[in-house]
Amino acid sequence: MKSRKTLSNWLTNRYLLIIRNEENFAEKTTVSFNYAKLIVIASGLLILLVALAFFLVTTVLSEWFDPRHAQQQTRRQMVEFNLKLDSIEIEMKKKDLLISRFQKLLAGDSVDFSDDLSEEKIAEGEASSNKELDENEMASIDSAFRKQFSTVNNAILTSVVEGTEASELQEIVFFPPLKGLVSSKYNPLQNHYGIDVVAVSNDPVKCVADGTVIFSDWSQDGGYTIAVQHVGNLISVYKHNSALLKETGNFIRGGDVIALVGNSGELTDGPHLHFELWYNGNSVNPEEFVSF
Repeated sequence: MKSRKTLSNWLTNRYLLIIRNEENFAEKTTVSFNYAKLIVIASGLLILLVALAFFLVTTVLSEWFDPRHAQQQTRRQMVEFNLKLDSIEIEMKKKDLLISRFQKLLAGDSVDFSDDLSEEKIAEGEASSNKELDENEMASIDSAFRKQFSTVNNAILTSVVEGTEASELQEIVFFPPLKGLVSSKYNPLQNHYGIDVVAVSNDPVKCVADGTVIFSDWSQDGGYTIAVQHVGNLISVYKHNSALLKETGNFIRGGDVIALVGNSGELTDGPHLHFELWYNGNSVNPEEFVSF
């Protein structure tokens, strides 16, 4: 009676594969195998091929054939750009609010600098920063510097060169606006919020750091005056010039010539530059940061 083969016997039966030369039937090599070994090897190769195919499809080939890959890359870039735009928008709003406050001071209005430039304050001042001065407001700028900061408390106008604020200013590289003799020191108690530097007429006046011109015009007291907004809520002011070489809105590099020394305006007694630094709406002593 013929024995019945089971699955176990079928898998474990050993077979011999003999390879011979076709011409003389000489035996070249032999391979011993069974079906269980073949199934294991075939399964391993299949798993390896599937893993390799999955890797290629999700990495290299997806860049070429999968349209969703480009969409995902675009979404990631859009998220990164949105985050960067949000931070830039906040900084721009802070800058616009500070400029609007400074323009109000130039127009002779009272401005409260006691609060920091927080996001709430930015939201409140955003509308006013977007408004341009009309012709009547521009006419009032002619006498703006005579009224400049007169309504601000002396306690607020005192120097803020202590602690972290001073260290922030120390990190900025300042160019001297010009070389000359300091004839009048910084004295906020006598409403002298800058220094006077004696120089020869028409000597070039240079910008102390990179920034944007926010005021470039004539005023009755300061004559030809130019003001530049820098990073970190810092503003530099240059008065009594004989000519202004930059206009409002121009971007200036540190060391660029922006005006010529003169004797313009009522509050002057000879060719000199009146130079002021304002940080967060408060005056600071220029000699502590700039070498003349």
